[in-house]
Amino acid sequence: MIRVKICGITNVENAQSAVYAGASAIGFIFHKKSPRCISASKARNIIDQLPPFVTPVGVFVDAKEGAVRDICRFTGITTLQFHGNEEPFYCQRFKGHKIIKAFKVSEDFEFASIKKYKVDAYLFDTFSQDAAGGTGKTFNWNLMKYEKIERPFILSGGLNSSNVQEALQVLQPYAVDVSSGVEKAPGIKDPKLVRAFIDAVNSTHSAQNG
Repeated sequence: MIRVKICGITNVENAQSAVYAGASAIGFIFHKKSPRCISASKARNIIDQLPPFVTPVGVFVDAKEGAVRDICRFTGITTLQFHGNEEPFYCQRFKGHKIIKAFKVSEDFEFASIKKYKVDAYLFDTFSQDAAGGTGKTFNWNLMKYEKIERPFILSGGLNSSNVQEALQVLQPYAVDVSSGVEKAPGIKDPKLVRAFIDAVNSTHSAQNG
């Protein structure tokens, strides 16, 4: 089973439609420069209405440790995604949490550099000089086709219902992460695009295991 995370959720309706379309995780972005940034109080309201077996994920970009801990205590989030330039020692400070470390892949990305991060999963996104994420652009998946990734990894960056099947044919990620590829405006998901994306992921998995 390839899990799906719908990231950049900003309202209850989008969260619930994503869940009932089959999403395993819902991402909340706590980064003020993101057009999908959400307040802790709004995130908590959405999380309180999620059904069982759906994981809320807090996305942070070079945030102060105290700020991350405050948001986690207030919202109940226990899975953290660090999407900036966080060092390994920083990621290891959050004992009792599941940690995802994001890496931005360019043509000269050194995959050996990720090994120093003793986290629960890696996330691979598209490199951009201007944005921490949410670029809507893919990277060259073949760059990591023959890399031995020793931890579960999540594929992100420009995915949508039209290209996710190709991505899954090249790579075998633990999960895929989508945001702008299922939106009608930044932070506003289109339920039809969400369902089409998840259906595409599920049909690929079925074909590969059928």
